[in-house]
Amino acid sequence: MLSQKKILLILSGGIAAYKIQILIRMLLGEGANVRVVLTPAAKHFVTPLTLSTLSRSKVLVDFHENGLWNNHVDIALWAEVILVAPCTANTLSKMVHGICDNLALAVYMSAKCPVFIAPSMDLDMYKHPSTRQNLDLAEGYGHFIIPAEEGILASGLEGQGRMAEPETLFKHLSDFFRGKERKKTLLGKTVLITAGPTYEAIDPVRFIGNHSSGKMGYALAETAAERGAGVILVSGPSQEKLRSKHNINLISVVSAKEMYDAVFSHYDAIDIGIASAAVADYTPKKKFRQKIKKTEESLSIEFIKNTDILKAMGEQKRHQFLIGFALEMENEEENAREKLKKKNLDMIVLNSLRNKGSGFGEETNKVKIISKENERSYSLKSKILVAQDILNFAENLIYSS
Repeated sequence: MLSQKKILLILSGGIAAYKIQILIRMLLGEGANVRVVLTPAAKHFVTPLTLSTLSRSKVLVDFHENGLWNNHVDIALWAEVILVAPCTANTLSKMVHGICDNLALAVYMSAKCPVFIAPSMDLDMYKHPSTRQNLDLAEGYGHFIIPAEEGILASGLEGQGRMAEPETLFKHLSDFFRGKERKKTLLGKTVLITAGPTYEAIDPVRFIGNHSSGKMGYALAETAAERGAGVILVSGPSQEKLRSKHNINLISVVSAKEMYDAVFSHYDAIDIGIASAAVADYTPKKKFRQKIKKTEESLSIEFIKNTDILKAMGEQKRHQFLIGFALEMENEEENAREKLKKKNLDMIVLNSLRNKGSGFGEETNKVKIISKENERSYSLKSKILVAQDILNFAENLIYSS
């Protein structure tokens, strides 16, 4: 899969830089062409000589070396993919805010290929709001984030912040090229996906909702489109941005009623329905036209049930292949199987809030997929890779029937 692929590694000044030596050996073992660019600080952690020997190519650090000019544009355009690993908080901030003060950043800013980012920093730095915002900005630019892992950090603290292991980085790159070369397995299919939360208005200012980010639904939409499907993405309020809108019709809604109407205005024409949205179960019976004034010590609001969109999709299913999601905390498999049967689904994706790295707003997910005949558990991985697992499972069922 990686034979003759051109992979550019950018290393910034973090202790995890030593892991890249292992990654280079793995990439070359699969026949990849590897080039390396260091930030000046990275030289404190790993030497250009070591990386040059391993990669079998000159390692670049500065614009001018030995009287020669290192052309950052040529380097960037050479690459089919760039991996920034380790990516420190400092380098990440410079990347997303357009600060270009070394060769590595000039190469990054000249790139036209996909960019993967593997953060590496201490626990509190990784959790800091500025880091979270910068990672969101990077994703908004279309970059792929390889989440930091849990473990003992260089400071002695224990938690999330360790750069992903070389095997994980290798898998992300392999899966990327595998997906890039994947045949258009969903060509001619129309896929409808619901994503994100719904907000149910109480008054013109207030609403009830949930913490769903829409990340999983957007990953599914992009993956289905890459496989040739025409995608209808019905999204509740979400900060997510599509990396590519090719073959994707984004319909933005707010409430459960709006989502229901959008789904069933297209439902008869679709081949596959994926209900990944976290739809509010209840909505206020009375929606106040004016902002409710704070006058009493307590406030009671009566709620009524929203129409169950997924159940309605199952009841009206004719030719559609239907996929649901179950976010559980107890009796997980039992509840998921009951939902699979009760809502007339073809398969269901189970994930638990008890699993670290799973749930709303996370960059990763750990799922178990269940159908009437089969089931499979998957390890924790990025949501774009989870989307591939879900569609692979679905395609196996669709094309084997």
